[in-house]
Amino acid sequence: MSTTYIVFDLEWNQSPSGKENSIEHFPFEIIEIGAVKLDEQLQIVSEYHQLVTPQVYMQLHYRITQVTHLRMRDLCDRGKYFPEAVSEFLEWCGSGAVFCTWGSMDLVELQRNMDFYEMENPFSFPLCYYDVQKLYALQLGEGGEKLSLDRVVEELGIEEERPFHRALDDAYYTGKVMQALDFGSFQDYLSVDYYRLPQDVDEEIRLEFPTYLKYVSREFPSRDAALADKNVTDMVCRECRRMLRKKFQWFPVNSRQYLCLAVCPEHGYVRGKIRIRKREKDDDSVYVVKTMKLVNEDAAREIFGKREEHRQKKREHNHEKRRAAKET
Repeated sequence: MSTTYIVFDLEWNQSPSGKENSIEHFPFEIIEIGAVKLDEQLQIVSEYHQLVTPQVYMQLHYRITQVTHLRMRDLCDRGKYFPEAVSEFLEWCGSGAVFCTWGSMDLVELQRNMDFYEMENPFSFPLCYYDVQKLYALQLGEGGEKLSLDRVVEELGIEEERPFHRALDDAYYTGKVMQALDFGSFQDYLSVDYYRLPQDVDEEIRLEFPTYLKYVSREFPSRDAALADKNVTDMVCRECRRMLRKKFQWFPVNSRQYLCLAVCPEHGYVRGKIRIRKREKDDDSVYVVKTMKLVNEDAAREIFGKREEHRQKKREHNHEKRRAAKET
């Protein structure tokens, strides 16, 4: 069965008076859906476009007007209500399509808007997709720098036959970037959507990529609870799946990121990286995204150096605490 790719882009509005006046858990309201459908050879075979009539933020934020040149009258006169528009869009997509976006925000906001309207989430779990911005960064090999769509279009010499910053046009250019990529070399680098998280241990996500493993945890009530969980802290070799001995325990790089170094007796050093992410809730719940990647000796020495920096800062902090305690 052939693969169909849906490359889509959304434009959204927000509270014109600032974040503090946003509806709780609904910061962005979708006002435009644009998409192109690509066949297995990445040729554009169909386009979809629909304006969406807003129901929450009834005045356009000035930046949205500046960037998109949309007017509220356009949305009211030519738009459809969100449930109708997104149902029509998903029907146009068809079943089994692979979604592609520029960056990670569009799928999050699409699902958030569907939740706001109490629509059933139709996507598979886990929801994997192609982040074309990330694929281009991987192809450049420049440390993962993520560039804007218009800059990439310029770098690739793609003809700029449409304006930017409208949903259909940006989806069109994203499809053109996919065509220009060495897509076959990066086809295994799917991204995973974090809007819906595993509900228990059995649902926790484990993905294999050509150069690393990724693990996405269920929610934990706190960072400390997450770091006390064996599934979170275990280190595994991507090549042989062996459980590894750590050279040293996980240590913080900052309040949200931790590093670890382990050794596989057959394949060498394995770097672990944990990112602590917070859900958009009123409590302190978090989830973990962990990657495990084989690294060379230079990269291992760099991790040793960061650990020593952490230990030195900790010693200085403890010294200052003891000095302050003596002075009081």
